[in-house]
Amino acid sequence: MDAVTRGAAVYLLLLIIFRLAGRRTLAQITNFDFVLLLIISEATQNAMIGEDYSVTNGALVVLTLVGLDVLLSHVKRWSQAAEMWLDGKPTIIVEQGRPKTDIMQRARIDEDDVLMAARETHLERMEQITYPVLETSGDISIISRLHAFDDFPRLGIDPQPPRLVSGI
Repeated sequence: MDAVTRGAAVYLLLLIIFRLAGRRTLAQITNFDFVLLLIISEATQNAMIGEDYSVTNGALVVLTLVGLDVLLSHVKRWSQAAEMWLDGKPTIIVEQGRPKTDIMQRARIDEDDVLMAARETHLERMEQITYPVLETSGDISIISRLHAFDDFPRLGIDPQPPRLVSGI
């Protein structure tokens, strides 16, 4: 039972740490980040296993970690609030070619990150981008000015901006 408790405690600790670290941490992993993950895995392995190096104890820890992961995936399916807390939500980080600097700073993203993602869609300048979206996976999706309104008719959305009536 000690292995289950240790495994669950380490799982929850890592869940909180990586949630606080932000989405971009794992999406753009560097060589140093990879080494850091290996060091973290070694440290957490010692914390989970304790003094019992038996195969049974190791299997119990693995079953605990996988079981918690499956349980949380079901919780996220049933509760939108839990999904929001655990995974976050896609976030628009530039609007109409203007970076939302406060959001980008919190997400630790700069304009170079956005432009790198834009180049993958054959765009070169910030002005060509309508909405880059920081996805829950940490990737940046680019919606260009050329394609921003293409799907509106299919979705039943009027692509024309509403006309303003003066005097109301």
